[in-house]
Amino acid sequence: MSALGFLDVCIDIALVLLSVAYALLVIRLVLGPSLADRILSLDLITTLGIGLIAMIGVKTGYYLYVDIAIAVGLVGFLATVALARFYAVRAEGDGGKTPEEGP
Repeated sequence: MSALGFLDVCIDIALVLLSVAYALLVIRLVLGPSLADRILSLDLITTLGIGLIAMIGVKTGYYLYVDIAIAVGLVGFLATVALARFYAVRAEGDGGKTPEEGP
């Protein structure tokens, strides 16, 4: 097996594994049970999306995808910070309790 054939097999395996992880994270996002779980799953979905974009870029040889992955990472980071701040403010409004603890 040549080096390029081995690389193609590794990329295909990585794409399958990332897709399975993506599906599991979407299930975690829907089932939840808490807001913190949903925020964490959204952050990991963004991270997996970056991995998928990078793998597709390597597979196609079109490396502009790496720049797109960097932009998605920046937007994902800002979204995670905003959601974490929302979670903290919401917990503060309930007397310092997290939303899962209830009244």
